[in-house]
Amino acid sequence: MINGDLLRDAWISAANNIANHRKAVDDLNIFPVPDGDTGTNMSMTLSNAARELEKLSGETASKVASVNSSALLRGARGNSGVITSLLFRGFAKGIGNDEYLTSENLKNAFAFGVEAAYKAVMKPTEGTILTVARVASEYAAEAFTQGKDELAIFEYAIEGAKKALDETPELLPVLKKAGVVDAGGRGFVIILEGMLSVFKDGVIIKGAANAESESESESESFNAAGEFETEITFTYCTEFIVNRDSECSKEPNELRMFLETIGDCVVVVDDDEIIKVHVHTDHPGNAIENALTFGQLVHLKIENMRDQHERQKHDAQEAKKKPAKSADRTETFTPVEPTKPYGFVSVCAGNGLEELFCDLGVDTIVSGGQTMNPSTDDILKAIESTPAETVFVLPNNKNIIMAAEQAIPISTRKVIVIHTRTIPQGISAMLSFDPDSDDNANAIEMQKATERVATGQVTFAARDADFDGFKIKQGEIMALLGGKVTFTDTDLEKSVLKLLKKMVKSDSEFITVIYGEDVTEAQAESIQAQINEKFGSKCEITFINGGQPIYYYILSVE
Repeated sequence: MINGDLLRDAWISAANNIANHRKAVDDLNIFPVPDGDTGTNMSMTLSNAARELEKLSGETASKVASVNSSALLRGARGNSGVITSLLFRGFAKGIGNDEYLTSENLKNAFAFGVEAAYKAVMKPTEGTILTVARVASEYAAEAFTQGKDELAIFEYAIEGAKKALDETPELLPVLKKAGVVDAGGRGFVIILEGMLSVFKDGVIIKGAANAESESESESESFNAAGEFETEITFTYCTEFIVNRDSECSKEPNELRMFLETIGDCVVVVDDDEIIKVHVHTDHPGNAIENALTFGQLVHLKIENMRDQHERQKHDAQEAKKKPAKSADRTETFTPVEPTKPYGFVSVCAGNGLEELFCDLGVDTIVSGGQTMNPSTDDILKAIESTPAETVFVLPNNKNIIMAAEQAIPISTRKVIVIHTRTIPQGISAMLSFDPDSDDNANAIEMQKATERVATGQVTFAARDADFDGFKIKQGEIMALLGGKVTFTDTDLEKSVLKLLKKMVKSDSEFITVIYGEDVTEAQAESIQAQINEKFGSKCEITFINGGQPIYYYILSVE
C-alpha cells in the first residue's frame, strides 16, 4: 500500500516532471485562447504544493493529501491550474482519514476529482483535460473491478489518459485544425507519469538543470500557441483568492453567477476559508468589485491574453530565425541570504536609469530592454542576489514579463512580478511602494500605479518598414504612444512636443522626460525650454538623463 511519504514523493516528482516539460505544454496551448501559458500555470500550481509537501515527513496519506489539496488550490494559476487542483483535491476526499492510499480510495480519488472539476467549470468542453481525466477515472474504476492493486490501477489510469489525449483532436475541432492534442490533457498525463515513477520504481524525477532546453527539444520547435490564429473573445484573464468574510451570508455560487454575466471560462472553487476565482472578461474591475462583497482579495493576477498571444507569435517567429543551440553552459551560482523583508529587481538599460532606480530603492539591476531582453536565468540570478525574503520584480517591458514570471517557481524566495511594461510604469510602481503595508497590498497598489501612467517614446526607424499601418522610411522619427506608432516625422523636437500634446489631458499633473544616449545636452536643454514654456504652467516637469539606447526620449504623463 502507498503510505504518506510515498505519496508525498510522488507529487514532488510530478511537480518536477511538469516543470521539465513546461514549455512543450505551453506550445500546445491554443484552447480556450492561444496564450501559451498552460504548462507554466500547471507547473507553478504544482510547484507551490511541492514546497509545502517537502516540509512533511512520516505523515499519513490522509495528511499528505490534505496539505497537497490546500496548497494546490491556494497556488492554482490559470484555468488549467485550478482544474488540476480540483482533480487532486479528489485524492483528499478519496483517502479520507486513511493512513494509506488503498486500491479502493485510489479509484475513488480519480472519481471525486473528476466530479469536482466538471462541476466547477461553467461550460465543460470535451476534448480537454476534463475528458482526459474522466477517461483515466473510468480506466481506474475498471481496473478496481478486476481486482487490481494500487500500482496496476494507477497504470491503467495513465493508459486511459493517454488514449483520451490522443483522441482530443477528434472531439475538439480547433485542436484538429492546429494539429495538436489538448495542452491541459498533455500536462495531466505528464503529472501522472511523474507520480508513477515513484509508485513503480521509487524514483523522484529531478528538476532539469535546464528545463527550458529540455522542453524546447521536446516541442520540436513547433509553437502552436504562436502560430495558430483564433478570435479571443475576452481580453483579461483575471484570477484571485477571496479570504471569506465570516459575517458574509452570501454563497460563492452568487459570485459565480455574476461572473458568468461578464465573461467566460469561469471557475469558482471554495472551501471554508477561501474562494478561488478564475474568469476571462473585458471588465476585471467589475469582477473585483463584486468579489469584495464576499471578503478581502489576495493573490490578484490580471493578464492581457491578446498581449500574451502576440508574444507567442513573436517567439514563434524568432524561433525560426535562431540557429541550432550550442552545448549548455555549466556554471554555479550561490544565492545570498535574505537580510530584510523586501527587495527589488528592475530591468533597464542606461547609466542614468540604473542610478534612478537604485535611488528609488532597487537592489539589483538587470541590463535589458528593447532588442536585448534578459532570460529567465538572468532574472533569477538577480532575484537570488537580492538579500530579501520577498522580491518585487519590475520587467519594464511587455516582452520580459513572461521570462520574469518563469523565475517564480524556481526561486528560493517569494517573488512578485509587477506587470510594468515601460520604464515610467516601473518608476511609478516604485514610488507607490509602502514599507508599512504587506506584500499583497503593495503588489495591488504598485500595479494600480502603473495604470495611471501614459508612456510615450520617440525613436527612429532602423530600416524601411510597414508598421502599425504606417509606411516608414529608414531614419524617420517614430512617435509611439502605449507601444503603438502614432505618427512619424523628420524633426526630433517637433515630434516630442507633438507627442506630449497628445498625451497631456485636462487632469494631467506630472510630466517626466527621460532622454537617451543619442541626445546631446544642448538638444536636451532646448527641448526642455520648449516643454517648460508650453506645459510648465499646467504640470510639474522633470527632466532625467537616462542614457538609454534606442529611444531618444521616453515620456511619462500622470
